[in-house]
Amino acid sequence: MKPVTEKRAYEAVCEAFRHSGAGITVADLAAKTALPLAVVKAAAPKAADEYNGSLSVTESGEILYAFPHGFKSRYRGAGVFLKKALSKLGKGLAIFGKWAFKVWIMLMLVGYFAFFMLLALAALLLSVAANSSNNSSSRDSDDGAFNLIGGLFNMIIRLWFYSELLNMNRNYAYGRQPVAKPRGKPLHKAIFSFIFGDGNPNATIEQRHKTAAIAFIQANKGVINLEEYIAITGKTPLDADREITAFCAEFGGSPEVTDDGTIVYRFDDLMLKAEASARSIAVPYKQLRRFSGNTKKMNTWFGVINTVNLLFGGYFLYHSLIPQTSGPPTLFNYLYRVTQVLLGNSASTQDFLLNGLGIVPVVFSLLFWIIPAVRNMNLKKENAGVKLENLRKIGTQHVYTAPLTVKPAEIKSSMTEALPQNLTQAQDTIIKELAFFGSPDINAAENGEVVYSFTGIKRDKDATNKYRNSIDGDKSDLGKVIFNA
Repeated sequence: MKPVTEKRAYEAVCEAFRHSGAGITVADLAAKTALPLAVVKAAAPKAADEYNGSLSVTESGEILYAFPHGFKSRYRGAGVFLKKALSKLGKGLAIFGKWAFKVWIMLMLVGYFAFFMLLALAALLLSVAANSSNNSSSRDSDDGAFNLIGGLFNMIIRLWFYSELLNMNRNYAYGRQPVAKPRGKPLHKAIFSFIFGDGNPNATIEQRHKTAAIAFIQANKGVINLEEYIAITGKTPLDADREITAFCAEFGGSPEVTDDGTIVYRFDDLMLKAEASARSIAVPYKQLRRFSGNTKKMNTWFGVINTVNLLFGGYFLYHSLIPQTSGPPTLFNYLYRVTQVLLGNSASTQDFLLNGLGIVPVVFSLLFWIIPAVRNMNLKKENAGVKLENLRKIGTQHVYTAPLTVKPAEIKSSMTEALPQNLTQAQDTIIKELAFFGSPDINAAENGEVVYSFTGIKRDKDATNKYRNSIDGDKSDLGKVIFNA
């Protein structure tokens, strides 16, 4: 008889699960598939992960697998393939769109700024020449506009030549050669940092969670329970209950039931390690995301430049849409005449003023404000979630250490990354979440402070420690090498 391959065994277990009805045990699976019990135990967690299975314990102490949400794969099928394809297409379009938008940003923010300044300089010179030939009354009527453009241009000249953006500043020491300031972030990266930020500092947090959980398992005889998993990952009890099944499937774990009816997760294969030294079990905490890596001064200058583009674009847009009245020449007349000289006097000049110098810069300038504003709001929400998750790790560790005398006010930390804006509300949220393991008894201390007693967590803790102590030997001791190829 040919041995059953791992793939065929997995398919047989899945087929048995598919027709399991309300629930099924590992023994039922072995009876339905005629597979060895060890093979069934290895395949069951993987199938439960793929098909969103849930685990429960019967009164007799057996683990019961059930699929309350239907038997539908998360990783296979036409719907899953289409979803993955659309996700990849969306990511590709997002990358291309972001790249194209970055190019557009450089052309708009810097290119239009320089172009508007050239127009302003040419119009200013033209207006001065025209004013010199006019009478004093006509000159007085345009003084406001001329002074405005002159003052604006003077400010921009200062910005352009002396700001940090173009790295034109130098520190001069008396009697010495000028010393250049340390070179900072390139201009285009600084602009992108203002609009898009500087990446996610928590991009590897899931990998770090897994590394810390494995280190904990290896230091505790290959066993972990759900409360300990939450203390490491910061997941809510409901999310952790779902994710630990996937963790078992990924690292060869299997759920076991203690004599006291507590579910623990055992990872014998993770104990077969050659390194004798214990690994660090430091709990990884998420970092808060910054709006930008730029200095406040640099972001302020970006705002000034964008505002100038918005003002010029709005000016061209307004005067292109509103018919000009008779009277002394306005600033727009001079800008229009300069544009005529540059582009030639044709019918397309007015369209260029309306679209190229009006609508396009106005739309861009508005996006330049809207995108960072929306991102800033999302960052605040994300950082609030980061603080709550970090505090959940700390709170679960605190409760697990002394589950019978839990005071919400003691669930706190000095870390900014674990300090929610409303600490009291966050503490109450964590207490309510941990009621997943059984409603706690509520008592009052002598000073009137509320004290929670999580008897369910105490029972799970004691049962887990008893189960660990019952494991004989140390599988991490591989012994001497008896063969070396």
